[in-house]
Amino acid sequence: MTQVDTLILGAGAAGLFCAKFAAATGGSVLVVDHAKRPADKVRISGGGRCNFTNLYAAPDNYICRNPHFMKSALARYTQWDFIDLLAQHGITWHEKNPEKGLGQLFCDGKSAAIIEMLLHESRAAELRLSTEVGEISHDGTQFTVSLNGQPVQARNLVVATGGKSIPKMGATGIGYQIATQFGLQVLDTRPGLVPLTFAPHELEWIAPLAGTAIEARVTANGTSFDEALLFTHRGLSGPAILQASNYWREGDAITVDLLPAQNAFEALKAERSHNGRRQMHTALATLFPAKLATALAEKWQLRGNLADQSDKALQDLANHIHALPLKPTGSEGYRTAEVTLGGVDTDGLSSKTMEAKSVPGLYFIGEVVDVTGWLGGYNFQWAWASAAAAGRAIAERQ
Repeated sequence: MTQVDTLILGAGAAGLFCAKFAAATGGSVLVVDHAKRPADKVRISGGGRCNFTNLYAAPDNYICRNPHFMKSALARYTQWDFIDLLAQHGITWHEKNPEKGLGQLFCDGKSAAIIEMLLHESRAAELRLSTEVGEISHDGTQFTVSLNGQPVQARNLVVATGGKSIPKMGATGIGYQIATQFGLQVLDTRPGLVPLTFAPHELEWIAPLAGTAIEARVTANGTSFDEALLFTHRGLSGPAILQASNYWREGDAITVDLLPAQNAFEALKAERSHNGRRQMHTALATLFPAKLATALAEKWQLRGNLADQSDKALQDLANHIHALPLKPTGSEGYRTAEVTLGGVDTDGLSSKTMEAKSVPGLYFIGEVVDVTGWLGGYNFQWAWASAAAAGRAIAERQ
């Protein structure tokens, strides 16, 4: 029977990074994954350039039932620590659209550079791909895990299996099954950072706008995001919608400010004084793409020209522009979701080590845990931070 000090399930961002720390003091570490290649989600991230962290990563950028849980791990392995690691490997990077102040960092080259770095940093560990995890047992001291039908024993078992998002890449719920097997609570999961879909009566005006993008403010349950909004054949997407989807719940409405950077009333009033003869859809085209202006004029049944509109009528129109209520019927689901909300309840884990309080030697890191970051590199930073927390704790006990 194969014997190792630490067995890590999952060769993604969190699993490989944990191996770097767990093997640092000489302990034997085995990383396994059912995929044929390691870190496939890293490979496709950021359009192939990997949005590897965020300049502003902090606990407030994460959703968790316990809003304090992330503080320890994020403080002990920061975005600056990861940036320093990139420098050691000669990986150059840039901030996307720095004028927007979103802090999103991407590789100058391809995301493969991050994967090569992770493999290099975890080289002291053994990596086995195309490996299926079967039965898992624990005798109080050792875990016995069936890998491709062969038993492996380990003192430490790290679950870095990710969530349910992007199932075509092999995502499964095995991490939640393991947590349940060992008595940990798993909070309900749902797709996060995902496009929202709408009923046919809304799609009548939304779908023809597919491909149109604007800067908007999208609010869901009191939390707002100012980023791009994209109309699609199925509903709404774009960063503002993906961000808001983390806070949206089925049955809730969202509010869209179609013109967050301007005062629509003042803009329309000024246009009326200069070009009063303009038809309403033409007037709206001074604020929006022509296609959207025409759709909104039709949706709101705007008739006549600007000169015909009283101040009250223009104010009412401005109110619609700045607070358009929309009620999604659902989302596009795990198929296109970038992350999974919910997961292993943090009440059962140590915030310092990510170890299960009731099962010594059992750790949960990364997306499988009930910690979900905003769009823009926050989820990778959680992978690095939670992996470092667990890996360091394991190394200290070798």
